[in-house]
Amino acid sequence: MKKDQYSLYEAKAKLSAIVRRVREGHTVVVTVHGEPAVEIRPVTKKKQSFEERYAELVARGVIIPARSKRRTFKPVVHRPGALKRFLEERD
Repeated sequence: MKKDQYSLYEAKAKLSAIVRRVREGHTVVVTVHGEPAVEIRPVTKKKQSFEERYAELVARGVIIPARSKRRTFKPVVHRPGALKRFLEERD
């Protein structure tokens, strides 16, 4: 797949044409001062499993895996009815 390349100035002037090219399946690179800055590509609509999506988000740095596999949580509320008391005090 050939990548089209536009300067930022050109991209602003030809945005509609760029979107049309991308919808046809092309990838467009926008440069700033001659250096590639962004890549515009078609949205993929493939179904991903949970494991695939999780791996993708970890690879992108969006989420960070837990350091420990231990999942014990301590209760925040020590007395029953804390939520009810909290809501009553707000009024």
